[in-house]
Amino acid sequence: MRLWFGRLDRYVMTAILGLSAVVGLGLVSLYSFISFITEIDQSNDRLGVAQIFVVTLLTMPAGLYLLMPLVAMLGTLLGVGQLATQSEITAMRAAGYSNLRLGRAALIAGLFLGLLAMALGESVAPLGQQAAERMKSGVRADNLDDTGVGPVWLRDGADFYYIRRLQADDRFADAEIYRFDDELNLNSILSVDGASYDAGNWQFEGVVETRFEASAVHVERRATQIWPSGIEPEVLELYVLEADTLSAAGLMRLIGYLDSNGLDTREQQLELWRKFVAPLTVMAMVLFAVPFVFGPTRGGGAGQRLLIGVLVGIGFHLLNEISANFGALYGWPAPVAAGLPTALLMAVGTARLGFAR
Repeated sequence: MRLWFGRLDRYVMTAILGLSAVVGLGLVSLYSFISFITEIDQSNDRLGVAQIFVVTLLTMPAGLYLLMPLVAMLGTLLGVGQLATQSEITAMRAAGYSNLRLGRAALIAGLFLGLLAMALGESVAPLGQQAAERMKSGVRADNLDDTGVGPVWLRDGADFYYIRRLQADDRFADAEIYRFDDELNLNSILSVDGASYDAGNWQFEGVVETRFEASAVHVERRATQIWPSGIEPEVLELYVLEADTLSAAGLMRLIGYLDSNGLDTREQQLELWRKFVAPLTVMAMVLFAVPFVFGPTRGGGAGQRLLIGVLVGIGFHLLNEISANFGALYGWPAPVAAGLPTALLMAVGTARLGFAR
């Protein structure tokens, strides 16, 4: 079966993907080194060097996912730029290889990189991040002065949870549960020293229940109590992790929980659509980078192209954040706030490619 792209297309794609691999290795190494130093500074001797090294390795896929648009931009600038420097682009154009066909080959390479980003964001990166958080949570449990993640507010029907120390997805401490009736009158307050999840229920320790009745207030103390709840470890896990490291499936579970309890989901909706747009962002970065080889920079060195890529990457990141903030401020739909910068970048890249000489 004949492929719908030819030998020159594959040659361009190989150049882009090969240099993207080199750039990705360099950026991830730098990102991991900075993360390693940061973890050492923040661990306060709770994590050993070997543990910090393992945590850094586990978070490397998340770092690559975060850096993938910049990797695609720099890989394209260097890969196609190398072809232009060696006059291979000139020879290809003399043989009838058009700018639009060059852009199409670059887009196919961008599609591969975008699919790689999607695979990282949906499987490897969240799993690595969760494993790293579990390792750090195990250390938190051995340090009574560690406050963990918090405070966190949750809702489960008529019950409102205020958790001061969320230590792991199946363990929290120093919490209060406020129970209301249908008319939003406070019925009771349950103070809990510690809680762990086991066999489908929460096991509370150090419980103090205060019930408010029409004529009196009753206080009851219990050493332990089994507490059935709709809040499962899978929900708490979403609060332990940063929103931008969750998979789309995890975000949808979180959105479903928030919706079922009448809570605001705009932030999670935006992150979900950013997940959907991420592969298109990688492709837009690749397409935007191609026309640079036709301009004054075609005779420049790799350093000049790296500088251009870094500046464009920073500019796009700022535009992405501005779009997200404006979307939150003016109530834009999540697809618009998440996809507008990518659509603009794709449009500008296509226009520049069409007018390139």
